[in-house]
Amino acid sequence: MGPPSSQLHTGRPVQGLIQTEPQMPPLAARAATASSSSSSSAAFVQPCKAIQDAEGLKKFLQGSSVKSFVAFILSLNQAVAGTKLSQPFELSPCLALLKGLLDDLWGLVDATPPVQQSLRYGNPAFRTWFAGMMDRTPQWVGKLLPMELQGAAVELLPYLLDSFGNATRIDYGTGHETTFVAFLYCLAALGLVTESDRQALVCVVFNRYLELMRHIQTTYWLEPAGSHGVWGLDDYQFLPFVWGSGQLLGHPLIKPKSIHNEELLSMYGDDYMYLACIKFVKAVKKGALQETSPMLDDVSSVPNWAKVNSGMVKMYQVEVLSKFPIMQHFLFGSLLPFE
Repeated sequence: MGPPSSQLHTGRPVQGLIQTEPQMPPLAARAATASSSSSSSAAFVQPCKAIQDAEGLKKFLQGSSVKSFVAFILSLNQAVAGTKLSQPFELSPCLALLKGLLDDLWGLVDATPPVQQSLRYGNPAFRTWFAGMMDRTPQWVGKLLPMELQGAAVELLPYLLDSFGNATRIDYGTGHETTFVAFLYCLAALGLVTESDRQALVCVVFNRYLELMRHIQTTYWLEPAGSHGVWGLDDYQFLPFVWGSGQLLGHPLIKPKSIHNEELLSMYGDDYMYLACIKFVKAVKKGALQETSPMLDDVSSVPNWAKVNSGMVKMYQVEVLSKFPIMQHFLFGSLLPFE
């Protein structure tokens, strides 16, 4: 498979990009009126797959939901400019619970060691971990929701359960990552995550999710789902390159080419998501970056982070949101409808 089609830094336009401005999701009407509702579950539905063919994908890409979803991603991207992962963040009760959930699932990995096998990838112990995750998450979702919104659990839980990979195939990829962000989007649509939470949502909650998935990947060696192989940014993740480059906008010292400076990677890898991604890629892929990850090597020649960031946003739309093999598994409900 050749390189992705997004033309990250050539300056040529990419067809079909979703035009929208940074914005948090509109507050769902049932969230605004939930306290006066006699039934907390009447308005919520179990999300399901809706993109079944190329026409379905086209409808999705031309609809209002994808614009709102991309606007949410852009809003978070805007909020993290100039932030460090290591700086102190104030966590709302909802965000503290989300971090607690991810910490709990980290502990479950430690309690579920891989089984001995000859193959490197696809350790079946992941299925044991996954079953444990499915047992634990409903109570966490229940804690996240106030009494008047308990009915939303039927809609939130499937997104969360689909955020950690596929137990049958023992794989994980950018579609699962996107589903986790859809889960966060739904929390925002319910008013449980607000504009003031944006920095911590990325730098604490999403970063902890990212750390958990790396822990899972290096413990059970999940197959990469939908990977571009050597021509991809990363076998598993995409959004940390978006928000990670967003963190570095205007940084006086760290430039895109700094990924080749081992001293800077060591000094700042715990502060910036993008650099942490590079460190992880270098740790799991043996060989020179230009050979194992030529796309990342190419991006390092872009002159500034603004161009990298805008290019990453475009590339995410083209290589994830516009790809049928990924989006055929995406879930739609009342909070993120297929429209």
